[in-house]
Amino acid sequence: MVRTLTRRYSIRNSGSFHIRRMLDSPGDVDDNQQSRSIVDTRNAEDQSMEHQNIGESPQERPQSDMEQMKERFAKLLLGEDMSGGGKGVSSALALSNAVTNLAASVFGEKGKLEPMAPERKARWRKEMDWLLSVTDHIVEFVPSQQKSKDGTNMEIMVTKQRSDLLVNIPGLRKLDTLLIETLDNFGQEKEFWYVSRNDDQENENNQRDDKWWHPTVKVPANGLSETSRRWLQSQKESVSQVLKAAMAINAAVLSEIEIPESYIDSLPKNGRASLGDSIYKSITVEYFDPAQFLSTMDLSTEHIVLDLKNRIEASIIIWKRKMHQKDGRSSWGSGVSLEKRELFEERAETILHLLKQRFPGLPQSALDISKIQENRDIGHAILESYSRILESLAFTVMSRIEDVLYADNLTQTSSPARSDMSSTSDEDAARLSASETPTLSDFMGWDIASAKSNSSDIEIYYKSDNDRKTSKPPLSATPKKASYLEKIENLSGLRSPNARD
Repeated sequence: MVRTLTRRYSIRNSGSFHIRRMLDSPGDVDDNQQSRSIVDTRNAEDQSMEHQNIGESPQERPQSDMEQMKERFAKLLLGEDMSGGGKGVSSALALSNAVTNLAASVFGEKGKLEPMAPERKARWRKEMDWLLSVTDHIVEFVPSQQKSKDGTNMEIMVTKQRSDLLVNIPGLRKLDTLLIETLDNFGQEKEFWYVSRNDDQENENNQRDDKWWHPTVKVPANGLSETSRRWLQSQKESVSQVLKAAMAINAAVLSEIEIPESYIDSLPKNGRASLGDSIYKSITVEYFDPAQFLSTMDLSTEHIVLDLKNRIEASIIIWKRKMHQKDGRSSWGSGVSLEKRELFEERAETILHLLKQRFPGLPQSALDISKIQENRDIGHAILESYSRILESLAFTVMSRIEDVLYADNLTQTSSPARSDMSSTSDEDAARLSASETPTLSDFMGWDIASAKSNSSDIEIYYKSDNDRKTSKPPLSATPKKASYLEKIENLSGLRSPNARD
């Protein structure tokens, strides 16, 4: 017991000694606390640096994706106005810009035929799923049958995804997958390669003039093998079908978007003022041939072609408005009869379809830009932007394939013996590719046999702006008006302007 009391007394003395030392020298205690806090801060910084060097753990990756998704949708909700002042763009335009910017950052300007990097492919699919998830909540009410407890049937209204989105979104996803798979097919290609333009000063003439900034395509001295050439032709035809489908969906969506009043106010008084005297006279002649009309026009540069497209679209809108005025009187005056005006409008539309097919890589026209900017329908905005970027990617891939075939053609023309030997093989290759290449209907899952008897499914994709009369007065030799799908299938090959990538 004495030992216990002695031990307690010593502990009290030692505790009072420590307390007395702390009271006597407060500066020393502050120095110790500061030194300890500095050491703790350095240790925390070292640990954070080590954590950054090591990288994120798999458990933290979903959080990173969540933060990215929050950032994307925050910009959409703010209408791209980071100040939050309510001066941003509409939700439809914000979504359209988001899809366009994502495609530009992931695909860029592809100068080579090569597979996409795995991280870029994963980012594209992930972020497109985010943006397309909006369409899952765009619904419409449809009638449905429900059986009550007493056995009676009742008709109720249920929600269903909007019909245009229900049909077109899966089709666009399929076209998207086909394009990425086409790029993946070029991963094992060994018969052609690319060199930097600076490293290939000797063969500057081997590259087409309109693609001077792209790497130069190189093929073996004796050209590509027959197997490789046939395979490239089949890939080109497949991408061409994807391009046609994307163009058709984009044209159908744009036709359903209402023309803004700002665009209508900017139109000239009549079609002659929009087209100019020379173009107007060429379109309004008694016997009109659209192919001959384009052959007489200067289509040397992209700017000239786009200007012609803008003029023709403006004249079409002017003639349509004059034809559809209920009272038969126009504030712009009416110097042309209704029948002739309808005929001129049909001719202008034929020229417009020819221009779109011959120059698929053209920028958007003034009418398209105005529709996209003023559109308020989010479903239309997503369909238009998604089909537009797929159209652009398909056109780029097809152009890169044409570069390889062009380089191979140069080697054939340089050796006459080889060109004579390959003439028959080229015919066989073209015949083989024509028989094996899937058509537009195969890509989109359409049945042509049933489509001829029942075209309701195709009409969903390719509706014209307004239903027109099928019978026309025999004022000229203008061919019968065909649907957009028929024009796409029947028109000649796709070519780009000389100044266009």
